[in-house]
Amino acid sequence: MHVVRAGGGALSDEDLGRYRAELRAWISRNLPPRPPGADLRAAHDITPERLREERGKQRALHAAGYVGITVPEEYGGQGLTQEHQRVWLEESSAFAVPAPGGIASHVTLGIVLPTLLVHASEDQKRRWIPRILSGEEIWVQLLSEPGAGSDLAGLLTRATRDGDAWVLNGTKVWSSGAMAADFGICLARTDWDAPKHRGLTWFKVPLHDPQVTVRPIREINGSAEFCEEFLDDVTVGPDMVIGEVGGGWPIANHMLAVERGAGAAQSAGMATRERTLAPDLVALAKARGLERNTATRQLIAKAHINDYMQAELTQRVGGAIAVGKADPTSASLIKLGIGVRDPLRAALAMEIGGRAAIAWPAAARDGSAAAINFLNGRIYSIAGGSNQIQRNIISERLLGMPREPSTDSDKPFREVLRDAQRWGAREPRDS
Repeated sequence: MHVVRAGGGALSDEDLGRYRAELRAWISRNLPPRPPGADLRAAHDITPERLREERGKQRALHAAGYVGITVPEEYGGQGLTQEHQRVWLEESSAFAVPAPGGIASHVTLGIVLPTLLVHASEDQKRRWIPRILSGEEIWVQLLSEPGAGSDLAGLLTRATRDGDAWVLNGTKVWSSGAMAADFGICLARTDWDAPKHRGLTWFKVPLHDPQVTVRPIREINGSAEFCEEFLDDVTVGPDMVIGEVGGGWPIANHMLAVERGAGAAQSAGMATRERTLAPDLVALAKARGLERNTATRQLIAKAHINDYMQAELTQRVGGAIAVGKADPTSASLIKLGIGVRDPLRAALAMEIGGRAAIAWPAAARDGSAAAINFLNGRIYSIAGGSNQIQRNIISERLLGMPREPSTDSDKPFREVLRDAQRWGAREPRDS
């Protein structure tokens, strides 16, 4: 394979064209077309047999040089440029790229891997990242808790020192794909006397540990993308601590910025597809014989404009972040855009589809996709930080507006809990 390493001089159009031709030829020989309606979110549907088969496929993809394209060579990657990554996304978007853990594999490569590259120790990166790239290790995020969602710093999962080791206890929830994962990157409280943002630490937690229970959460659409995890005296060694003890909050902010812009890299490669006229909505209109109906055409045009603008926003902000011209916090612009657009687009599909988006023949995919997208339409307005949280981040961190007042950010977390308990125990006054 002919490659041009990052930092190895200017990348010419000829070099990139040669890379694209070699990549295209490899894909045509080794990857099948992506089936219509393929859904990577349902991790509970991934059988052990499929997991083994897909791991083998990812191992072959990695050996060919197409996993970890921009990851430094010393960690098992190719050390190439973002332009090479963009070419891969463009050429592979219509093909069935191996994803052993379904949505968990995308979390591993799109969120966990970039975080480890910045915050893991040199030894951890050399040990863990090659196993991630080859598909040997699938990771998920252990972040939210039953009582700590938007206020993530209020989490209660505890990590207590036991000699050189740490013992973790607590509950995590809304972990995408955990049923198919091997490890979780887990945020836990290690200092209860520090303010709530300063007493947190990251750990690598084995999900197959007998002290870990992973349970799927059945959703309204019949799927079970999300899981909850119960950690009961889970013991991990000091080599499983990621970053500094007590320094978890800055890493959490970085990871969340990556997550909010994780779709940026993926969507950048799909931007050319967003230039087409909302093909799913056009198919719905044709199925009902409404492709020439003026009102229906206006709805499709509205969706297309929103798709186009989101693609432009994603390309510009994601590209600026990738080359260091924008703060990673700017990913909140992408996240908010998706969180606003998706519910609107899902409602438009239902309006265009009419009865066909509520009940459809078994062989018909258009109505099924519209219904599932409607049920899932608010995922990105909540997951990774709600729309309201994104607006706060944009106003305070990007625009420099005054922060919202806080009464507990500087208190020891132990006092925050005590005050909350006292407040909850107060008797209501007689009216």
